[in-house]
Parts: sequence; C-alpha cells; structure tokens
Amino acid sequence: MPDKIKSLKELAKIVRAEKARGKKICALSGAFDILHPGHISFLERCKKSGDILIVLLNSDKSIKSYKDKNRPINPQAARARVLSALTPVDFISIFNEADPRRILAVLKPDIFCQGDDWGANCVERETVESAGGKVRVFKKVKGFSTTDIINKIRGKRVAKKQK
Repeated sequence: MPDKIKSLKELAKIVRAEKARGKKICALSGAFDILHPGHISFLERCKKSGDILIVLLNSDKSIKSYKDKNRPINPQAARARVLSALTPVDFISIFNEADPRRILAVLKPDIFCQGDDWGANCVERETVESAGGKVRVFKKVKGFSTTDIINKIRGKRVAKKQK
C-alpha cells in the first residue's frame, strides 16, 4: 500500500497530475477522532462523487481550537493511520487551521463534501466555488456521534436529539 498521508506540497502535485488525466477530485475535512459507522458511510458516499478522495484531517492543534482541551482522544498520527487503511480514502493531508480553506484554495477540488450539520453554506463554500468546484451535502447517519461515544465512555448521559 503506497503511503496515503501527504504534505500539502506533495498533494498539490498529485492533484494537478490527476486533473490533467481527467480525474475528478473530491475532498472533505474533519477530525475523525473515533471512527464510527457514520464516518464510514460518509466516506463511501463522498468517494462515489469523484475519482480521487482526499481527507483533509484536522490536526490536534486545530481540533483543540474548535472543540475542547480534552480533544482529540486519538492523536493526529493515529487518526491519519486509521484513515489510510480505509478503502475509500486515496490521500490524507493534515492541517493546523480551524478550517481547510487555505488547503482548498491550493488543491481546488471539483467537489467538496460536507455533512448536513454544516450544510451548503459552510465556510468552505466560497473558496471551493471560486475555483470552479461544487459543495455536495450529505445527510448524517442518525445515531452516531463521536461526542456521544466519548460521553458514554466517560459515564455522562447522552442527550437525545430533537427532531
């Protein structure tokens, strides 16, 4: 298995070559702290949107900036390694910012996949569309949440979601 974890510079070169070959590039971003069936379903659906699927993985520093001081549970190297073993994932790049707009501006994916919790009006939208790409929104799989899993492990009550 070739190494799927790439620097932005390496990935930009790969994306240019793949686009020149007519391949459609798909990207998504996230923490992927504790993988669950919702993540797997999302990755599989995203992969069907293009030829090459790139996961832009929030670094530990990035996650702490928008979640809390006790996250992530798993360090970025471990999260990247687990993602690299998944069939739908072609490449992974770790980023330190709170969101992946800087990377998206460099990679210019054809499709940026987003969960419906963030929606089509996500902060990445303008960056993706200004480069000719499209944002594709997928419904989240109900019943799966990393935060709920962590709370359950910690013995905290998991709140039922309102419809």
